[in-house]
Amino acid sequence: MPYEPPTHRVERSLRATTGAKVVAGVDEVGRGAWAGPVTVCAAVTGLRRPPEGLTDSKLLTVKRRTELAEVLSGWVTAHGLGHAWPEEIDEVGMTAALRLAAGRALEVLPIRPDAVILDGKYDYLGTPWQVRTVIKGDQSCVSVAAASVIAKVRRDALMAELGLEHVDFGWDDNAGYPAPVHRAALEELGPTPHHRLSWAYMDALPRWRHMKKTRIVNDPMAAEGGLETEQIGLF
Repeated sequence: MPYEPPTHRVERSLRATTGAKVVAGVDEVGRGAWAGPVTVCAAVTGLRRPPEGLTDSKLLTVKRRTELAEVLSGWVTAHGLGHAWPEEIDEVGMTAALRLAAGRALEVLPIRPDAVILDGKYDYLGTPWQVRTVIKGDQSCVSVAAASVIAKVRRDALMAELGLEHVDFGWDDNAGYPAPVHRAALEELGPTPHHRLSWAYMDALPRWRHMKKTRIVNDPMAAEGGLETEQIGLF
C-alpha cells in the first residue's frame, strides 16, 4: 500500500466550522503495557508542511521515529507531555487515567487550544475541551501524527531509564509491553513498583497473584482495546 502522508484536513475543518484558531492533536502510548505510565502528547502544528515521512509512530522504524522526533521538537509550534502512572491506572482505570494524562499534557502547552483532535473513536477528555475524535488520526492528521511520534519516543526513553534498575525485564527493548523476556522476569522476580497490578497478566503468576489489585469499572475503552470483560488489564 503506497504511503499516504497525513494532511491538515481535520485541522482546517475545525477552523472553518468552529472558529478554532489553535488546534492541538492528541495521541497516547502505553495503554496496553504491563509496566510504566500511559503517556499522552498534545501537539500544535499550525498548517505548515510537515516533515517528510511523518505518520503513525507504530509504522516507523525505531531509527526513523527517533530522527523524526528530533525534527518535530523544533518544527511543532508547541507540544506538551502528560503521564498517568501505574498506581493511578490501578486506582481509577484506563479511561480516567488517559483523561488525567491528556489533561496534564494540554495544561503544559504555552497556549490553550480552542479545539482538540483526539486519536480513536472515544472522547476520553470531555468538557471543557472541544473534541473531534478521528479513527486512525495518527495516520491521517498532521498534528496527531506529530503527537504520536513524540509520545512514543519520549515514553520509550523513559522506560529505558526505568529499566536501568530492572535490567532483567528488558524495558530498553519492550518498553514495558508484553514480551517473553518480560514475562520470564515477572515469573522469577515478581512485579516491580512500575507494574500495573490490576492487569490480567497477574493471573498467570501463581507466586505473585496475591499482589493483584482488582477493579471492576464501566470502561468504554474496553471495547476498543479488545477486552472481553470490564476488568481492567485484560490485554
